[in-house]
Amino acid sequence: MRVLGVIPARYASTRLPGKPLADICGKTLIQRVYERAALSRTLDRLVVATDDARILEAVRAFGGECLMTSPGHPNGTCRVAEASKHDDAEVVINIQGDEPLLDPVMIDEAAGVLREDDEALSSTLCAPITDPDSLSDPNTVKVVTDLRGYALFFSRSPIPYRQVRTDIPLFQHIGIYGFRRDFLFTYADLAPTPLSEAESLEQLRILEHGFKMKVIVTRGKPGPSVDTPKDLERVRTVVAAAEKGSFEKG
Repeated sequence: MRVLGVIPARYASTRLPGKPLADICGKTLIQRVYERAALSRTLDRLVVATDDARILEAVRAFGGECLMTSPGHPNGTCRVAEASKHDDAEVVINIQGDEPLLDPVMIDEAAGVLREDDEALSSTLCAPITDPDSLSDPNTVKVVTDLRGYALFFSRSPIPYRQVRTDIPLFQHIGIYGFRRDFLFTYADLAPTPLSEAESLEQLRILEHGFKMKVIVTRGKPGPSVDTPKDLERVRTVVAAAEKGSFEKG
């Protein structure tokens, strides 16, 4: 099974303009994401999909592969679909471009679901919520599944509300998506849906149109994403400490 990894990256981030080119200890954010994703054991090809020449040049400068795509895409997955049109991969992994500490095992997991479950058209990951503050944080997306592991709903609000069964674990969504090639193009043609627009969560479009998304609990370690200047500073601190430790051990 041939697997293509695509990292969508746009320059015009609302909360952090130019985010893909933000410096993190001597490397751009997009380079760090690319290098982490390249450690996956599953990917046969890895590309960045962008709509900005500055990102294109930056990726090619560090030796990565980058494709120019339309500036009119409503979300990252539609950009991924365009970038996948001329590749014959059976599975496409949408890798978020704002996670410089990405655990590459998560890419392997998202692809593995589609290899093992013929019924699944798409896949994604989740992890137990361990920080109580995350429950009320709208930037931490929560997910609930059915008994077979298929997504029932994603929300920025705390779900489920545990009125009686307080022992039910709570999970946060990890934004890596696997798609069977044909279904990726089906998704790109789906009309916007009320809940996906209300929550501003593109994956809800899949559920609202009656399709299934398989969710598995990752064995990987979720890292912080970069959405705001504060996030960027936090990640810089983590990376600096990690690289200092590696240097001292070496």
